[in-house]
Amino acid sequence: MKKIRIVLVAHDAKKKSLAEWVKYNKGILKDLEIWATESTGKIIMEEVNLPVKLLLSGPLGGDAQVGAMAAEGRVDMIIFFWDPLTPQPHDVDVKALLRLAVLYDVPIACNRSTADFLISSSLLRDWERYIGEHKKSEDPKVT
Repeated sequence: MKKIRIVLVAHDAKKKSLAEWVKYNKGILKDLEIWATESTGKIIMEEVNLPVKLLLSGPLGGDAQVGAMAAEGRVDMIIFFWDPLTPQPHDVDVKALLRLAVLYDVPIACNRSTADFLISSSLLRDWERYIGEHKKSEDPKVT
């Protein structure tokens, strides 16, 4: 059975909150394939001691990489603690990532409450069956 692939992203003001969330959910996350933008991933590796595959830093293209992963079907879930109150120089990439996650029906949590619902969902325990029954009919590339 393939591991569920999750991507973790956090803006600077939210990195501590995401690290706390990861630490709290380490028991579940240790069984997933974790990807993260560079600075977020390094914090998780250092503070929580989980293996993380690193993408570029968000402002240097990491958010765009996550969007590409969503479009290519290479991510199952995205946890993106973004800061709506601080202007981001790469805001266009953030909006593109959010749009692609919705377009390709990738579950995306943008705050702790939603992340808690996703990670504790009973569907997570039966992900392969859920993907088989649900995602195929939702693929925008299928005509």
